Amino acid sequence: VWSIGEGAPEETEKRDDSQRSTLFVEKPQSGSVSVGGNITFIAKVEAKDLLRKPNVKWFKGKWMDLASKAGKHLQLKESFERHTKIHTFEMHIIQAKENYAGNYRCEVSYKDKFDSCSFDLEVTESSQAAPSIDIRSAFKRSGDGQDDAGELDFSGLLKRREIKQQEEEPEVDVWELLKNANPSEYEKIAFQYGITDLRGMLKRLKRMRREVKKSAAFSKGLDPAYQVDKGGKVRFMVELADPTVELKWYKNGQEIRPSAKYIFEHKGNQRILFINNCSMTDDARYYVTAGDEKCSTELFVRDPPILVTKGLEDTNTYVGERVELSCEVSEDDANVKWFKNGVELTNEPKSRYRIKVEGKKHTLIIEEAAKNDNATYSVMTTGGQSEAKLSVDLRPLKISLALEDQTVRLGQEIHLKCEISENVQGKWYKNGQLVEASDRVKLYHKGRIHRFVIASAAVDDEGEYMFVPDAYNINIPCKVHVVDPPKLHLDGLGEDNTVTVVAGSKLRLEIPITGEPTPKVIWSKGDKCITDSGRIRAETYPDSSCLVIDTAEREDSGPFRITLKNEAGEDTALINIKVVDVPDPPQAPNVTEVGEDWCVMTWEPPANDGGSPILGYFIERKKKQSSRWMRLNFELCKETTFEPKKMIEGVAYEVRVFAVNAIGISKPSMPSKSFVPLAVTSPPTLLAVDGVTDTSVTMKWRPPDHIGAAGLDGYVVEYCFEGS
Repeated sequence: VWSIGEGAPEETEKRDDSQRSTLFVEKPQSGSVSVGGNITFIAKVEAKDLLRKPNVKWFKGKWMDLASKAGKHLQLKESFERHTKIHTFEMHIIQAKENYAGNYRCEVSYKDKFDSCSFDLEVTESSQAAPSIDIRSAFKRSGDGQDDAGELDFSGLLKRREIKQQEEEPEVDVWELLKNANPSEYEKIAFQYGITDLRGMLKRLKRMRREVKKSAAFSKGLDPAYQVDKGGKVRFMVELADPTVELKWYKNGQEIRPSAKYIFEHKGNQRILFINNCSMTDDARYYVTAGDEKCSTELFVRDPPILVTKGLEDTNTYVGERVELSCEVSEDDANVKWFKNGVELTNEPKSRYRIKVEGKKHTLIIEEAAKNDNATYSVMTTGGQSEAKLSVDLRPLKISLALEDQTVRLGQEIHLKCEISENVQGKWYKNGQLVEASDRVKLYHKGRIHRFVIASAAVDDEGEYMFVPDAYNINIPCKVHVVDPPKLHLDGLGEDNTVTVVAGSKLRLEIPITGEPTPKVIWSKGDKCITDSGRIRAETYPDSSCLVIDTAEREDSGPFRITLKNEAGEDTALINIKVVDVPDPPQAPNVTEVGEDWCVMTWEPPANDGGSPILGYFIERKKKQSSRWMRLNFELCKETTFEPKKMIEGVAYEVRVFAVNAIGISKPSMPSKSFVPLAVTSPPTLLAVDGVTDTSVTMKWRPPDHIGAAGLDGYVVEYCFEGS
């Protein structure tokens, strides 16, 4: 409802917008700006539930799309904040003019969602200057190449509402009609009589009426406003108080010169201006000056109403069929608006709806009708409207080729195909979840055939698949089973799959395995299967299997076999377990020679080297009466013989040996037999023959100078033949 009073229409529209709001998170608010100032209106839309950017349009009044008016005074900007997922749309008005004031509207749409918000712009006069009122400048036609090209142009702002088609229209003074009408009828009257920007007109004419002053130059001035049909003739007349005063006529500030279009007449005190063959460019502000005074008016040029001569017809069709809704109007190439359930349809490239115009015939085309096309469609012109219902029904759907269960190997192609009796879209589901097309998943639809393709199957692709045709309460299911032959991954084992473990320690050998379904694992040693309990046991997990030996023993050494089996195949391998230990002790050493402070000892290697080669030996000795052994070498003795030194002569000793391998040092050998280092006595001295007989010789000598710790037990005498 429009009102001459301030504020009421705006409040009503804002309240309605808030009730139906579904997309805005921040709406543009009404604002005020001084002439020449700048102002920005902001709208924000949350993108969390939107798959693409919403469509946003800015309007002045009810009909004028401002996208085509962008220029130096109007800029439309948009941005997207990824962190908050908010789309921001801005309308910047730069160097505002007085005729920019009025009601604006922001519309946002996304698929079947729609939201709209109205707001007002008030342009106040600058304190430095009081420009003259120019109601009609809001409808200024901006010419190409002119200085004002690209400025706001509200000439197309037309309030379109339902009217009854009339065969004849008598001449009506719309201004008088509006003054005497109920405010609830303003919009209907404006649409019927081709008035643009009704709100601006009412506000400005109301202000003009308040500013009327008694004139000394004009005994009768111009009316506040005049109306004429396009192509018609209009007459302006004033009466002068002084007929000698020079008078000039102006249109939008430009002086009017006499011509075939503009004719001047003088009748006494009356001064008359005729404008012939009025066009939309004559829709402007006019004034006449007499000396220092002037009198102004507004001329409204109205397009003749466009009538609907042949209306729409109700139509029934099936999903997927082509639909054409046609009507005819009274003029060629007229401006006709199409609506679906009251929402305007546009002829955008990506729209499902295509609007075709052939002279007076206007056609709405839907190439492939869908269930959501069920609606009431209407056309509206400046002089009439027509509506019809479109009913879209589903054809009975038959399954010509059902999906088949598949078993595929890992890495092979998954190809699901079905055929139905109708050419309709549909959706694919896996385990109840919607599957979208991607670089990996390809969805194909050609005619009645739908295909689902994955070039290389993965384990996660196994599941229950289903195709559901759009708008039909049926589904086509199948199962996909992805199998993978079992495989043992032995890359981490040493050469010949040998694993070495120290005796007495715990072995936990983990072998990675793959296969789908999860393979059965069998461990064995010889003919004996290894169970999942005991000192030696097998533990199996989804992606690996473990051989566990709690306390390794030498007897555990040997080959173990692991076997994997599933429905896709089998894999097996031998793993050699080698249990290593410290060597056995060597045999007891033998002392083969004894000196004054040394001896020579030998021994045999240990019978068992512990599974690791002997690296050398350590030797220890002790006095027989002592319990403390002393290490004789700190570097390994590589041989099986050794010469201990620095012993005390006459003291009894024992020696023993340790064998060493990579695992450690063996237990000591049994001690050797005790031995005493002794020095040899020095020879006797002063040997002489004391007497000789036929059968005997008497000798004498002195005892050895050095006898040693062993003492002297006696002498041994030897003789030989001379020369022998």
